[in-house]
Amino acid sequence: MLGLTTLGIFHTAISLVAVIAGLHAFWRWQAIDTRKTGGKVYLVTTVVSCLTGLGIFAHGGFGKPHALALITLAVLAVAVLAQTRSVFGRFSRRVEVVSYSLSFFFHLIPGITETSTRLPLGHPLLDSPEASALKALFGFLFIVFLAGAIWQARRTK
Repeated sequence: MLGLTTLGIFHTAISLVAVIAGLHAFWRWQAIDTRKTGGKVYLVTTVVSCLTGLGIFAHGGFGKPHALALITLAVLAVAVLAQTRSVFGRFSRRVEVVSYSLSFFFHLIPGITETSTRLPLGHPLLDSPEASALKALFGFLFIVFLAGAIWQARRTK
């Protein structure tokens, strides 16, 4: 199926659960909040997604997707520390909320890349993960993330 291994299928499925949980949280609470069940589901499935992604070597050895998984885990660690230890003082809640949002943005990069270079079967939308259309889309999505992060930080106390 789409050239995926069993690990790849599990990774894709768990990543979809994380994205759906993140979208639900944004829709319902305008932020991913791990104090709520949906936020906990997001956190756990994102961690599992990152860890399973580290075992996928479809394009050879360690690459950009592996680095992104490690960066995502680091961002999640910052979010959890901000929430549980208040290491950023009065800014801890803002750091927490923006970090979870950044981790969601990171989900979009491999998700959109893999989907657009694999589907539709036999005639994918894009020929390469390096396509200029993807770079432009991710630039736009990063601007959307920044605007959302500023909005979240301003409304978070």
